[in-house]
Amino acid sequence: MRAETQNTIEAIEKSLSLLAQRLDYDTAPHRLEEFNARVEDPTLWDDPTHAQKLMRERQMLVDAVESYEGIRQELADNVELIEMGEMEDDAEIVSDAEEALTALKARAAEKELEALLNGEADGNDTFLEINAGAGGTESCDWANMLARMYVRWAEKKGYKVELQSESAGEEVGIKSAAYKITGPNAYGWLKSESGVHRLVRISPYDSAAKRHTSFSSVWVYPVVDDNIEIDVQPNDIRIDTYRSSGAGGQHVNTTDSAVRITHHPTGIVVTSSEKSQHQNRDIAMKALKSRLYQMELDKRNAAINEAHDNKGDAGWGNQIRSYVLQPYQMVKDLRTRHETSDTQGVLDGDLDAFMAATLAMDVSGKSRAEANLDD
Repeated sequence: MRAETQNTIEAIEKSLSLLAQRLDYDTAPHRLEEFNARVEDPTLWDDPTHAQKLMRERQMLVDAVESYEGIRQELADNVELIEMGEMEDDAEIVSDAEEALTALKARAAEKELEALLNGEADGNDTFLEINAGAGGTESCDWANMLARMYVRWAEKKGYKVELQSESAGEEVGIKSAAYKITGPNAYGWLKSESGVHRLVRISPYDSAAKRHTSFSSVWVYPVVDDNIEIDVQPNDIRIDTYRSSGAGGQHVNTTDSAVRITHHPTGIVVTSSEKSQHQNRDIAMKALKSRLYQMELDKRNAAINEAHDNKGDAGWGNQIRSYVLQPYQMVKDLRTRHETSDTQGVLDGDLDAFMAATLAMDVSGKSRAEANLDD
Protein backbone atom coordinates (compact mmCIF):
# COMPACT_ATOMS: atom_id res chain seq x y z
CA MET A 1 0.00 0.00 0.00
CA ARG A 2 1.37 3.41 -0.98
CA ALA A 3 2.57 5.70 1.82
CA GLU A 4 0.19 8.46 0.66
CA THR A 5 -2.75 6.08 0.90
CA GLN A 6 -1.65 4.95 4.35
CA ASN A 7 -1.52 8.60 5.47
CA THR A 8 -5.07 9.09 4.18
CA ILE A 9 -6.26 6.05 6.13
CA GLU A 10 -4.58 7.30 9.30
CA ALA A 11 -6.22 10.72 8.89
CA ILE A 12 -9.65 9.09 8.57
CA GLU A 13 -8.98 6.89 11.59
CA LYS A 14 -8.00 9.98 13.59
CA SER A 15 -11.26 11.70 12.64
CA LEU A 16 -13.20 8.57 13.59
CA SER A 17 -11.50 8.48 16.98
CA LEU A 18 -12.51 12.07 17.68
CA LEU A 19 -16.06 11.44 16.44
CA ALA A 20 -16.40 8.42 18.74
CA GLN A 21 -15.13 10.47 21.67
CA ARG A 22 -17.48 13.39 21.04
CA LEU A 23 -20.40 11.08 20.40
CA ASP A 24 -19.56 8.90 23.42
CA TYR A 25 -20.17 6.04 21.04
CA ASP A 26 -20.04 3.31 23.69
CA THR A 27 -23.12 4.70 25.44
CA ALA A 28 -24.98 5.72 22.27
CA PRO A 29 -27.11 2.53 21.99
CA HIS A 30 -28.29 2.90 25.59
CA ARG A 31 -29.13 6.57 25.08
CA LEU A 32 -31.05 5.75 21.92
CA GLU A 33 -33.06 3.12 23.79
CA GLU A 34 -33.98 5.76 26.38
CA PHE A 35 -35.07 8.17 23.63
CA ASN A 36 -37.18 5.45 21.96
CA ALA A 37 -38.87 4.62 25.27
CA ARG A 38 -39.75 8.29 25.84
CA VAL A 39 -41.02 8.65 22.26
CA GLU A 40 -43.42 5.74 22.83
CA ASP A 41 -44.92 7.49 25.88
CA PRO A 42 -48.54 8.31 24.88
CA THR A 43 -48.42 11.53 26.92
CA LEU A 44 -45.37 12.88 25.11
CA TRP A 45 -47.31 15.18 22.79
CA ASP A 46 -49.29 16.71 25.63
CA ASP A 47 -46.41 19.19 25.61
CA PRO A 48 -45.68 19.76 21.88
CA THR A 49 -42.68 22.02 22.52
CA HIS A 50 -40.98 19.47 24.74
CA ALA A 51 -41.89 16.67 22.31
CA GLN A 52 -40.38 18.48 19.34
CA LYS A 53 -37.19 19.15 21.29
CA LEU A 54 -36.97 15.50 22.29
CA MET A 55 -37.53 14.31 18.73
CA ARG A 56 -34.89 16.70 17.46
CA GLU A 57 -32.33 15.48 20.04
CA ARG A 58 -33.12 11.88 19.16
CA GLN A 59 -32.68 12.54 15.44
CA MET A 60 -29.36 14.28 16.04
CA LEU A 61 -28.11 11.22 17.93
CA VAL A 62 -29.35 8.87 15.19
CA ASP A 63 -27.70 10.99 12.49
CA ALA A 64 -24.42 11.13 14.41
CA VAL A 65 -24.32 7.37 14.94
CA GLU A 66 -25.22 6.63 11.32
CA SER A 67 -22.57 9.07 10.09
CA TYR A 68 -19.87 7.55 12.29
CA GLU A 69 -20.75 3.97 11.37
CA GLY A 70 -21.07 4.87 7.69
CA ILE A 71 -17.57 6.39 7.56
CA ARG A 72 -16.09 3.45 9.49
CA GLN A 73 -17.72 0.91 7.15
CA GLU A 74 -16.71 2.81 4.01
CA LEU A 75 -13.12 2.96 5.27
CA ALA A 76 -13.05 -0.79 5.88
CA ASP A 77 -14.61 -1.53 2.46
CA ASN A 78 -12.11 0.57 0.54
CA VAL A 79 -9.10 -0.76 2.45
CA GLU A 80 -10.31 -4.27 1.61
CA LEU A 81 -10.67 -3.28 -2.07
CA ILE A 82 -7.13 -1.90 -2.17
CA GLU A 83 -5.71 -5.05 -0.61
CA MET A 84 -7.68 -7.20 -3.04
CA GLY A 85 -6.63 -5.06 -6.01
CA GLU A 86 -2.98 -5.27 -5.02
CA MET A 87 -3.21 -9.05 -4.62
CA GLU A 88 -4.81 -9.41 -8.08
CA ASP A 89 -2.58 -6.71 -9.60
CA ASP A 90 -5.69 -4.73 -10.66
CA ALA A 91 -4.57 -1.09 -10.80
CA GLU A 92 -8.07 0.18 -11.67
CA ILE A 93 -9.63 -1.21 -8.49
CA VAL A 94 -6.80 0.24 -6.41
CA SER A 95 -7.11 3.65 -8.08
CA ASP A 96 -10.89 3.82 -7.61
CA ALA A 97 -10.61 2.85 -3.94
CA GLU A 98 -7.87 5.42 -3.34
CA GLU A 99 -10.05 8.15 -4.88
CA ALA A 100 -12.93 7.07 -2.66
CA LEU A 101 -10.66 7.26 0.40
CA THR A 102 -9.57 10.78 -0.52
CA ALA A 103 -13.21 11.89 -0.70
CA LEU A 104 -13.95 10.05 2.55
CA LYS A 105 -11.08 11.86 4.28
CA ALA A 106 -12.66 15.23 3.42
CA ARG A 107 -16.09 14.08 4.61
CA ALA A 108 -14.67 12.67 7.84
CA ALA A 109 -12.81 15.93 8.50
CA GLU A 110 -16.06 17.88 8.01
CA LYS A 111 -17.92 15.59 10.41
CA GLU A 112 -15.05 15.97 12.86
CA LEU A 113 -15.55 19.73 12.83
CA GLU A 114 -19.32 19.37 13.17
CA ALA A 115 -18.70 17.24 16.25
CA LEU A 116 -16.98 20.23 17.80
CA LEU A 117 -20.21 22.22 17.59
CA ASN A 118 -21.11 21.40 21.16
CA GLY A 119 -21.75 24.86 22.58
CA GLU A 120 -24.90 25.50 24.56
CA ALA A 121 -26.79 26.91 21.56
CA ASP A 122 -24.75 25.57 18.62
CA GLY A 123 -27.50 23.18 17.55
CA ASN A 124 -30.15 25.94 17.44
CA ASP A 125 -31.61 27.80 14.51
CA THR A 126 -30.28 31.32 14.15
CA PHE A 127 -31.08 34.92 13.38
CA LEU A 128 -28.76 36.74 11.00
CA GLU A 129 -28.69 40.53 10.79
CA ILE A 130 -26.84 42.55 8.16
CA ASN A 131 -26.36 46.32 8.39
CA ALA A 132 -24.70 48.65 5.89
CA GLY A 133 -21.90 50.68 7.45
CA ALA A 134 -19.57 53.45 6.32
CA GLY A 135 -19.66 54.02 2.57
CA GLY A 136 -23.19 55.19 1.67
CA THR A 137 -24.52 53.71 -1.57
CA GLU A 138 -21.51 51.43 -1.85
CA SER A 139 -22.14 49.90 1.56
CA CYS A 140 -25.84 49.38 0.84
CA ASP A 141 -24.86 47.45 -2.27
CA TRP A 142 -22.25 45.52 -0.26
CA ALA A 143 -24.84 44.66 2.40
CA ASN A 144 -27.06 43.29 -0.36
CA MET A 145 -24.15 41.19 -1.69
CA LEU A 146 -23.56 39.79 1.79
CA ALA A 147 -27.25 38.94 2.17
CA ARG A 148 -27.13 37.05 -1.13
CA MET A 149 -23.94 35.27 -0.03
CA TYR A 150 -25.45 33.99 3.21
CA VAL A 151 -28.73 32.98 1.58
CA ARG A 152 -26.75 31.00 -1.02
CA TRP A 153 -24.68 29.36 1.74
CA ALA A 154 -27.79 28.39 3.70
CA GLU A 155 -29.52 26.99 0.64
CA LYS A 156 -26.48 24.83 -0.15
CA LYS A 157 -26.70 23.46 3.39
CA GLY A 158 -30.36 22.63 2.86
CA TYR A 159 -31.42 25.18 5.48
CA LYS A 160 -34.68 27.10 5.42
CA VAL A 161 -34.28 30.88 5.07
CA GLU A 162 -36.99 33.34 6.11
CA LEU A 163 -36.67 37.09 5.60
CA GLN A 164 -37.81 38.76 8.83
CA SER A 165 -37.35 42.40 7.89
CA GLU A 166 -35.58 44.53 5.31
CA SER A 167 -34.85 48.23 4.84
CA ALA A 168 -34.00 49.25 1.28
CA GLY A 169 -31.11 51.55 0.44
CA GLU A 170 -31.90 55.02 -0.89
CA GLU A 171 -30.48 54.20 -4.33
CA VAL A 172 -29.44 50.53 -4.42
CA GLY A 173 -29.08 47.56 -2.12
CA ILE A 174 -30.24 47.45 1.48
CA LYS A 175 -29.58 49.42 4.63
CA SER A 176 -30.37 46.38 6.74
CA ALA A 177 -31.93 42.93 6.64
CA ALA A 178 -32.76 40.26 9.19
CA TYR A 179 -33.18 36.56 8.45
CA LYS A 180 -34.16 33.47 10.38
CA ILE A 181 -32.16 30.44 9.25
CA THR A 182 -33.47 27.04 10.26
CA GLY A 183 -31.44 23.85 10.17
CA PRO A 184 -29.14 21.58 12.21
CA ASN A 185 -26.29 23.55 13.82
CA ALA A 186 -27.25 26.72 11.97
CA TYR A 187 -26.09 28.93 14.84
CA GLY A 188 -22.99 26.85 15.48
CA TRP A 189 -21.76 27.37 11.93
CA LEU A 190 -22.82 30.98 11.46
CA LYS A 191 -21.75 32.39 14.83
CA SER A 192 -18.21 32.90 13.51
CA GLU A 193 -19.56 35.35 10.92
CA SER A 194 -20.40 38.06 13.47
CA GLY A 195 -18.28 41.10 12.76
CA VAL A 196 -17.47 43.74 10.17
CA HIS A 197 -16.90 42.65 6.58
CA ARG A 198 -14.83 44.90 4.30
CA LEU A 199 -15.10 45.11 0.51
CA VAL A 200 -12.51 46.66 -1.82
CA ARG A 201 -13.46 47.02 -5.50
CA ILE A 202 -13.80 49.33 -8.48
CA SER A 203 -17.16 50.96 -7.88
CA PRO A 204 -19.81 50.28 -10.54
CA TYR A 205 -21.44 53.53 -9.39
CA ASP A 206 -18.36 55.73 -9.89
CA SER A 207 -18.05 57.20 -13.39
CA ALA A 208 -14.35 57.71 -12.73
CA ALA A 209 -13.94 53.98 -12.04
CA LYS A 210 -12.09 54.60 -8.79
CA ARG A 211 -11.44 51.97 -6.15
CA HIS A 212 -13.81 52.11 -3.14
CA THR A 213 -13.75 50.50 0.30
CA SER A 214 -17.09 49.59 1.87
CA PHE A 215 -18.11 48.08 5.20
CA SER A 216 -21.13 46.15 6.44
CA SER A 217 -21.67 44.42 9.76
CA VAL A 218 -23.08 40.97 10.40
CA TRP A 219 -24.58 39.86 13.69
CA VAL A 220 -25.62 36.28 14.42
CA TYR A 221 -27.54 35.12 17.49
CA PRO A 222 -29.40 31.89 18.30
CA VAL A 223 -33.12 31.30 18.17
CA VAL A 224 -34.09 30.40 21.73
CA ASP A 225 -36.28 27.40 22.40
CA ASP A 226 -39.73 28.14 23.80
CA ASN A 227 -38.83 26.24 26.96
CA ILE A 228 -36.00 28.67 27.75
CA GLU A 229 -37.38 31.24 30.16
CA ILE A 230 -36.48 34.81 29.22
CA ASP A 231 -38.17 37.35 31.47
CA VAL A 232 -39.31 40.44 29.57
CA GLN A 233 -41.21 42.94 31.71
CA PRO A 234 -44.00 44.83 29.89
CA ASN A 235 -42.76 48.13 31.36
CA ASP A 236 -39.32 47.51 29.83
CA ILE A 237 -40.49 47.49 26.22
CA ARG A 238 -42.17 49.83 23.76
CA ILE A 239 -44.09 48.35 20.83
CA ASP A 240 -44.56 50.54 17.75
CA THR A 241 -46.46 49.75 14.57
CA TYR A 242 -45.61 51.42 11.30
CA ARG A 243 -46.31 51.24 7.59
CA SER A 244 -44.13 48.73 5.77
CA SER A 245 -43.59 48.14 2.08
CA GLY A 246 -41.85 45.60 -0.08
CA ALA A 247 -39.82 46.02 -3.24
CA GLY A 248 -42.82 47.12 -5.28
CA GLY A 249 -45.59 45.71 -7.46
CA GLN A 250 -48.52 43.64 -6.32
CA HIS A 251 -46.67 42.33 -3.26
CA VAL A 252 -46.32 45.73 -1.62
CA ASN A 253 -47.70 45.72 1.92
CA THR A 254 -49.10 49.17 2.67
CA THR A 255 -50.89 48.46 5.93
CA ASP A 256 -49.65 49.59 9.34
CA SER A 257 -48.67 46.02 10.15
CA ALA A 258 -44.91 46.16 10.73
CA VAL A 259 -43.86 45.96 14.38
CA ARG A 260 -40.86 47.44 16.15
CA ILE A 261 -40.04 46.48 19.76
CA THR A 262 -37.59 48.57 21.78
CA HIS A 263 -36.14 47.11 24.97
CA HIS A 264 -35.31 50.11 27.17
CA PRO A 265 -32.83 48.54 29.63
CA THR A 266 -30.53 47.28 26.87
CA GLY A 267 -31.40 49.55 23.93
CA ILE A 268 -32.11 46.51 21.75
CA VAL A 269 -34.46 47.19 18.83
CA VAL A 270 -36.04 44.40 16.77
CA THR A 271 -38.46 44.61 13.86
CA SER A 272 -40.66 42.35 11.77
CA SER A 273 -42.63 43.30 8.67
CA GLU A 274 -44.75 40.32 7.66
CA LYS A 275 -48.35 40.97 6.55
CA SER A 276 -49.96 40.01 9.87
CA GLN A 277 -49.48 42.42 12.77
CA HIS A 278 -50.19 39.59 15.23
CA GLN A 279 -47.56 37.45 13.54
CA ASN A 280 -45.11 40.34 13.62
CA ARG A 281 -45.53 40.81 17.37
CA ASP A 282 -44.76 37.13 17.91
CA ILE A 283 -41.72 37.17 15.59
CA ALA A 284 -40.34 40.38 17.08
CA MET A 285 -40.80 39.17 20.65
CA LYS A 286 -39.00 35.92 19.86
CA ALA A 287 -36.19 37.91 18.24
CA LEU A 288 -35.94 40.12 21.34
CA LYS A 289 -35.78 37.10 23.64
CA SER A 290 -33.10 35.62 21.42
CA ARG A 291 -31.07 38.81 21.64
CA LEU A 292 -31.41 38.86 25.44
CA TYR A 293 -30.45 35.20 25.56
CA GLN A 294 -27.40 35.95 23.42
CA MET A 295 -26.36 38.62 25.90
CA GLU A 296 -26.52 36.02 28.66
CA LEU A 297 -24.48 33.60 26.54
CA ASP A 298 -21.94 36.35 25.99
CA LYS A 299 -21.39 36.64 29.73
CA ARG A 300 -20.72 32.92 30.04
CA ASN A 301 -18.90 32.29 26.76
CA ALA A 302 -15.71 34.30 26.42
CA ALA A 303 -15.17 33.40 22.77
CA ILE A 304 -18.59 34.61 21.65
CA ASN A 305 -18.30 37.68 23.83
CA GLU A 306 -14.95 38.58 22.32
CA ALA A 307 -16.28 38.11 18.80
CA HIS A 308 -19.10 40.58 19.42
CA ASP A 309 -16.78 43.02 21.21
CA ASN A 310 -14.51 42.95 18.17
CA LYS A 311 -17.47 43.67 15.91
CA GLY A 312 -17.57 47.35 16.88
CA ASP A 313 -18.63 49.98 14.38
CA ALA A 314 -18.89 49.00 10.74
CA GLY A 315 -15.76 50.83 9.64
CA TRP A 316 -11.98 50.86 9.66
CA GLY A 317 -10.16 48.86 12.31
CA ASN A 318 -12.99 46.50 13.24
CA GLN A 319 -13.19 44.14 10.27
CA ILE A 320 -12.91 40.38 10.63
CA ARG A 321 -12.68 39.62 6.91
CA SER A 322 -11.62 41.46 3.78
CA TYR A 323 -13.02 40.80 0.31
CA VAL A 324 -10.66 42.36 -2.24
CA LEU A 325 -11.88 42.37 -5.85
CA GLN A 326 -9.45 45.02 -7.12
CA PRO A 327 -6.52 45.30 -7.81
CA TYR A 328 -6.26 41.55 -7.10
CA GLN A 329 -8.70 38.79 -6.10
CA MET A 330 -8.53 37.69 -2.47
CA VAL A 331 -10.83 36.94 0.46
CA LYS A 332 -8.90 36.80 3.75
CA ASP A 333 -10.11 36.18 7.28
CA LEU A 334 -8.11 38.40 9.58
CA ARG A 335 -8.53 36.13 12.62
CA THR A 336 -7.44 32.78 11.18
CA ARG A 337 -5.44 34.01 8.16
CA HIS A 338 -7.43 31.61 6.00
CA GLU A 339 -7.64 33.02 2.47
CA THR A 340 -8.67 32.16 -1.06
CA SER A 341 -8.44 33.79 -4.48
CA ASP A 342 -11.83 32.31 -5.46
CA THR A 343 -13.73 35.48 -4.62
CA GLN A 344 -16.71 34.60 -6.80
CA GLY A 345 -17.07 31.23 -5.12
CA VAL A 346 -17.12 32.88 -1.70
CA LEU A 347 -19.67 35.48 -2.79
CA ASP A 348 -21.76 32.59 -4.13
CA GLY A 349 -21.84 31.05 -0.66
CA ASP A 350 -18.71 28.87 -0.42
CA LEU A 351 -18.02 29.78 3.21
CA ASP A 352 -17.49 26.42 4.90
CA ALA A 353 -13.68 26.63 4.83
CA PHE A 354 -13.74 30.05 6.57
CA MET A 355 -16.23 28.86 9.20
CA ALA A 356 -14.26 25.65 9.80
CA ALA A 357 -11.01 27.57 10.25
CA THR A 358 -12.57 29.84 12.88
CA LEU A 359 -14.20 26.91 14.65
CA ALA A 360 -10.91 25.00 14.75
CA MET A 361 -9.15 28.10 16.08
CA ASP A 362 -11.69 28.54 18.86
CA VAL A 363 -11.54 24.86 19.81
CA SER A 364 -7.74 24.96 19.93
CA GLY A 365 -8.00 27.54 22.69
CA LYS A 366 -6.47 30.40 20.78
CA SER A 367 -8.42 33.57 21.53
CA ARG A 368 -9.32 36.14 18.92
CA ALA A 369 -7.47 38.73 20.98
CA GLU A 370 -4.28 36.79 20.27
CA ALA A 371 -4.86 36.95 16.53
CA ASN A 372 -3.12 39.79 14.75
CA LEU A 373 -5.85 41.71 12.98
CA ASP A 374 -3.78 43.32 10.30
CA ASP A 375 -4.37 43.26 6.61
